[in-house]
Amino acid sequence: MQVGRRRLSIGVMPRRVCSLTLDEIAFRCDSTVVHVRVLEDIGVPRRTIHERCRPGGPWQSLLPGVVLLQNAPPGRADRRRAALVYAGPDAVLTGLDALQLSGLRRAPTPTGPVHVLIPADRRRLGGGAVLAERTERLPATAPDPWPAAPVARAALDFCRRSRDRDHVRTVLAEVVQTGRASPGELAAELREGSGRGSALARQVLTEIAAGVRSSAEAKARTVVGRTGLAEPLWNARLVDPAGKHIATPDAWFDDVGLAWEIDSREFHFAAEDYERTVVRHSRMTAHGILVVHTLPQTLRKQGAEVVAELRRCHAQAALRPRPDVRAIPSTP
Repeated sequence: MQVGRRRLSIGVMPRRVCSLTLDEIAFRCDSTVVHVRVLEDIGVPRRTIHERCRPGGPWQSLLPGVVLLQNAPPGRADRRRAALVYAGPDAVLTGLDALQLSGLRRAPTPTGPVHVLIPADRRRLGGGAVLAERTERLPATAPDPWPAAPVARAALDFCRRSRDRDHVRTVLAEVVQTGRASPGELAAELREGSGRGSALARQVLTEIAAGVRSSAEAKARTVVGRTGLAEPLWNARLVDPAGKHIATPDAWFDDVGLAWEIDSREFHFAAEDYERTVVRHSRMTAHGILVVHTLPQTLRKQGAEVVAELRRCHAQAALRPRPDVRAIPSTP
């Protein structure tokens, strides 16, 4: 909602009467989310602020001492700004809000309290809408409209507080897949930070170190453990005798030359993605590779059937000569 042009009677000030439009107040504050002290500094009496924030008024209170200069429902950006204003200088966004700002697509949408990092010597804040975490390791932030923690730090700050294995897998896998942080960098950040709540993140990083790059692949790895087969290589690069790249299947049973693809719509939702999948399949079959395709929902609902199918396909692949291809393991 655009701030109106109505003039606001500020009240009688010493030796003069100050009258500002709502637009002028927002301009002087450089934001529509401001601390009460800032409003008072430009001449708005506290009583007037209180009146404007009453139900039905043109403003609203977002947090103790923090005002939104409009009465439309606040968006997530308003809540982020309010959390930073409330937390004070040097506060840094982390967790899901920082990940969303970094451009991660598959991380859960941030809801609830905004997670911010504050200096260790600052009084812990309340407010309900803010999760303020004191830290000795306050990250430096690049010049940006939003002071946000680096992706590796933000991801692990979220993971330490999450109990949802799929969400943790999804976040850490996307961070690695998109090149925002390597498995080694995530492991280093995990060692540097608090050990509290880190067990799930450590388990998922073990999966990633094995080459797993998605939540669906992590589920597939669990299924493989029930087959009695040797664990495949995950996301290994297959090359021909001349060293030319053939494909990078999700899983590769090197002993018999069997490729396993987890056909998740999450990664193949566009026409070009589907085309690449077909081309990759054709290249592998042209080199004599047997390819098995499984949908993620099949992994979840029909695990026993998938186990049986993998065993059958592995036995079938063992009946013919192993394809003349070489597998290069995924780099951690």
